[in-house]
Amino acid sequence: MKTLYLECNMGAAGDMLMAALLELHDNRQKFLDDLNNAGIPGVTVNAVPSVKCGITGTRINVEINGQEEGDHDHHHHHIYNDNHKHHGPDDHHHDHRNHNDEHHHEKHHSHTHHNTHHHHSYHDIEHLIAGLKISDFVKKNALGVYKLIAEAESRAHGIPVDKIHFHEVGEMDAVADITGVCMLIEELAPDAILSSPINVGSGHVHCQHGVLPVPAPATAFILHNVPVYNNEIQSELCTPTGAALLKHFVNQFCKIPVISIDKCGYGMGKKDFYSANCVRAFIGNTQGVNEYVTELVCSLDDMTPEALSFAQQLLLDNGALDVYTTPIGMKKGRQGLSLTCMCRNDQKEKILALIFKHTSTIGIREYVSRRYTLRKEKSEIQTKFGPVKIKTSRGFGVVKSKPEYEDIAKIASETGKSILEILNEIEFE
Repeated sequence: MKTLYLECNMGAAGDMLMAALLELHDNRQKFLDDLNNAGIPGVTVNAVPSVKCGITGTRINVEINGQEEGDHDHHHHHIYNDNHKHHGPDDHHHDHRNHNDEHHHEKHHSHTHHNTHHHHSYHDIEHLIAGLKISDFVKKNALGVYKLIAEAESRAHGIPVDKIHFHEVGEMDAVADITGVCMLIEELAPDAILSSPINVGSGHVHCQHGVLPVPAPATAFILHNVPVYNNEIQSELCTPTGAALLKHFVNQFCKIPVISIDKCGYGMGKKDFYSANCVRAFIGNTQGVNEYVTELVCSLDDMTPEALSFAQQLLLDNGALDVYTTPIGMKKGRQGLSLTCMCRNDQKEKILALIFKHTSTIGIREYVSRRYTLRKEKSEIQTKFGPVKIKTSRGFGVVKSKPEYEDIAKIASETGKSILEILNEIEFE
């Protein structure tokens, strides 16, 4: 299985993730050309070598109308209500300046704010992304990341999502970071994306309008159900943009699995610490997937088959890995069913709510299990009946293949043959 593993021992920001993934790309200049031609207003993105603690990696520079993003004080893209009154900081990028530098840039920002009245609402950002020259995959995922950020800002600052406004120039930095990461994910095309627990840093963030704890409120909301920690580094290491990208794309937060590494990339931040300030990305092949999953179990004896069938399908439609029932004997000799729903740990709260809402249970038991799976591949073969999709599972020294049931059933309906006859007449590995 082609697996991407992100090591976030020094947190993550959008530009760091983009730089790390870019180092895994076979044609970096083509990617930069594609991103720069996507149509993000006034934005030019380039990559430069960067050295941290003796390690060479890549740093991403974003220029807005010819000026590097660090030349403005727009690392904090601020939140405004409809009256443009400031409510709080948004994306505190990973390279916070020292207090003297912050003070200087805050003065600059205060000056420019009085002369600049352009702000983007959340719906403006949606419209902007929808109009970019990028694939549908990138648009869909970029909008998904922005939805996480907007919802977190809404909760953190007590402003409805449709009332949130972002500062025009600073927001273009984040659009570039998010779009670039989504493009790279599409082009690298990993089968699974894993990440280490995230170091969020510690201390406080000094912003123009006050002092906030680390992680910043929006970041903390985004990172619900994600394993995080801090250490003695007094700085914000994970930004809302970085947190949202990880929350959106990562399938599992875990230690690095057994992996045959093809490439390793280093995405550098701008600030220097005693540890190398970077996101490290590995891409390679794993034998299969092993992960911890949650099994939620309840006993039922008073539901109709139709209602239970509806609940099972609803759970599967909302991300459950598997749902099944087992006959059991209950109190007072009643015959019942044990409902088992398997889900990933970060889905547990949503799945719990659905089980309580759509079944008659008043209690659910939780079991945490380790799950091993083969890596899955899909292909298509041509048969005398037409194209048939094949599902192949590999790993742990075995290969298992079978045709897609829906394709075989369709052929059976069209030909009048039985499923067994059709299976005997087609060849597949």
